[in-house]
Amino acid sequence: MKQHFKKYKYYWVGGIVVLLLAYSLILPRKLFNDPYSTVITAADGQLLSASVAPDGQWRFPALDSVPEKYATAVTYFEDESFYWHPGVNPFSMVRATWQNINAGHVVSGGSTITMQVMRLSRKDRPRSIWEKIIEIVLATRLEVKYSKDEILAMYASHAPFGGNVVGLRAATWRYFNREPDELSWGEAALLAVLPNSPALIHPGRNRDELESKRNRLLKKLRDDGVIDEMTCSLAMAEPIPEEPLPLPQKAPHLLTRAINDGKSQQNLHTTIRPGLQDRVSQILETHHRHLKGNEVHNAAALVADVRTGQVLAYVGNVSSAGANHDSQVDIITAPRSTGSILKPFLYAAMMDEGQLLPKMLIPDVPVFFSGFAPKNFSKTYDGAVAADRALARSLNVPAVQLLRRYRYEKFHSLLKELGMTTLTKSPDHYGLALVLGGAEGTLWDISGMYAGLSRTLGSFYEQTDSYKYATNNFMPLTYLQEQREGKRTKTGELSAAAIYHTLTSMLEVYRPVDEGPWQLFESSQKIAWKTGTSFGYRDAWAVGTTADYVVGVWVGNADGEGRPGLTGVEAAAPILFDIFDVLPKAEWFKSPSSEMIKLPICLVSGYQASDVCPEVDTLEVISAGQKMSPCPFHHRIHLDHNGYRVNSNCESVNNMEHVSWFVLPPVQEYYYRSNNPSYKKLPPYRSDCMAEENGRQAMEIIYPKANAEIFIPRELDSSPGSAVLEVAHRRPETTIYWHLNDQYLGETKRIHQMSINPGAGDYTLTLVDEAGETVTRHFKVISE
Repeated sequence: MKQHFKKYKYYWVGGIVVLLLAYSLILPRKLFNDPYSTVITAADGQLLSASVAPDGQWRFPALDSVPEKYATAVTYFEDESFYWHPGVNPFSMVRATWQNINAGHVVSGGSTITMQVMRLSRKDRPRSIWEKIIEIVLATRLEVKYSKDEILAMYASHAPFGGNVVGLRAATWRYFNREPDELSWGEAALLAVLPNSPALIHPGRNRDELESKRNRLLKKLRDDGVIDEMTCSLAMAEPIPEEPLPLPQKAPHLLTRAINDGKSQQNLHTTIRPGLQDRVSQILETHHRHLKGNEVHNAAALVADVRTGQVLAYVGNVSSAGANHDSQVDIITAPRSTGSILKPFLYAAMMDEGQLLPKMLIPDVPVFFSGFAPKNFSKTYDGAVAADRALARSLNVPAVQLLRRYRYEKFHSLLKELGMTTLTKSPDHYGLALVLGGAEGTLWDISGMYAGLSRTLGSFYEQTDSYKYATNNFMPLTYLQEQREGKRTKTGELSAAAIYHTLTSMLEVYRPVDEGPWQLFESSQKIAWKTGTSFGYRDAWAVGTTADYVVGVWVGNADGEGRPGLTGVEAAAPILFDIFDVLPKAEWFKSPSSEMIKLPICLVSGYQASDVCPEVDTLEVISAGQKMSPCPFHHRIHLDHNGYRVNSNCESVNNMEHVSWFVLPPVQEYYYRSNNPSYKKLPPYRSDCMAEENGRQAMEIIYPKANAEIFIPRELDSSPGSAVLEVAHRRPETTIYWHLNDQYLGETKRIHQMSINPGAGDYTLTLVDEAGETVTRHFKVISE
């Protein structure tokens, strides 16, 4: 025998090696290939929402461990020797065999929990002796690779619990509406015995048998001293659950978003605060009850922490809208026309480059740019308006004038740099309309961009001298509890000083009527906020930010239907302030003085003061503001003792009074004068003095604009229509003579308007006033 072994020892050794190798590789790398539900939990671990797995089962992602009560109950019921056997309990196998022989059929399998894990992983296998042998071998291999706690977690995660409920965590929520570690002894015992007969949980089945099995286990736990008599009695008195309970749906749109983001079949720990999520949902539902009276059916809101970018509340739509009104649509990620919501970024960018000062007058007059004629929401014009007031009042024409100066190509690039991901077309596609809603944006991106403004300003004082700005001030928001580096912008994309001026201007936005005189309340906090309304009243926006929080709100119809009165101020802003009311109050930002300089400012024009500005104040403005030219509107004029303008050709210098006078260009003056009664027109020249305007025009054409194309439609009665041309003159009482292609049309006085319908063609309008000043304008008429 010894010689025989020596002769074949290499075969024996080889065979043993092959067996050991086969044993080491016999266990699949991945035991379970089952699809899982997508589960999202709040920042404190509460379940927010979950979806059914792709195969229709409620199967939550596998547990890492199981709570002590369930572990004790299931091992007492299924496998008392679980913690000491090597995967197989030979005594249980012998006992089960003997019981089956005596009964004449299978009454006990003798399988350990480890063997059951292997049976669960090898689905739809026939219950045969050969399959049992395979399970035994695989069970011992499983014990080598995994700990007992890990094996028990595998069993709990994949055991059947009746109907389409698989796994312990899904079962605790479907039957008891709580997490596994919150189970009572009665509930733990019920779930321990249920996988043995999962069909017993269904209403109408023999539920008495299920209760009996549970109670026998509880008595066993009592008899072995695991629980006392009182605990046992109370546990046995607990009722058997009825039909499965619905799962929480506190953030259904965030759940869908996570799935669409490629994070399905995971247990996702979000940054959502469940109490705030509930409160924001309630606020939206309350306002929706009023909004739907105007056939406005959808609304969304987002709350995020400024410093971290973590989303604290995510309500993608109101649930009460119902499926008929697209309540399932997540508005937070839906591209919508931005209205005026992007204006603050233009103002900040221009201040950052020294092209704008906070109170600098900018034009607010009718304009026409290659077929684009923006209008203010009120359909009125101020002539000239301070930049901060233009932003606070969300005036469209001044914003377009500024964008024309800044260039829309640069603004397009800046918005993308700050985090706007929906600008998928070239700058020329959007043009100057980019700042008025000509592009689509998402509530997610825009809220993140506003948070970036506050984060930049808030972090300014938290950096060292050598690293004044963080590189991640403008980073995407996040809804997951995860470490991230979040880099998006270049260092110092917008300066703290420019942002400070912009946000301070946004404090003055008129609040909704219900807010009343909010400045009078001590508890009222400073909030920089902005509204937006898209063309056709389709989208109402409101976004506000403090040093701690950003809140974004959208109201409208998901299908794009516009409704009268659907504006940012009336529909979205009240929701915004109701949400801020439930948030902790925040201190306002400190002025970034190291980026500011004290500059003499003309109080009337807001420009850097010139030597002829009569009222000057020294204000802190952004350092780049010193590049601005001096005030262009104040001029020194010369008056005689009767108040007429004179010059050295007609009056001695010694008899002149030298006065500083505020003079706007003619068209700006035309509109400005009607809104500012204190505005004083330039005095006329004395009759014996030759007029010298020093390059200042007295006359300016309001309509048509240069090279405009005018379409003249027919009237309702099919008669030819007409276009009304208009001109502004510093002295309205002056007579103006009108000519079209050298043909005399007539004259006007005081009201300088002329109706024409010359037919299609190219035309030159020539205007001459009684002092001989001439202006011309080329345009084209397109008639029906």
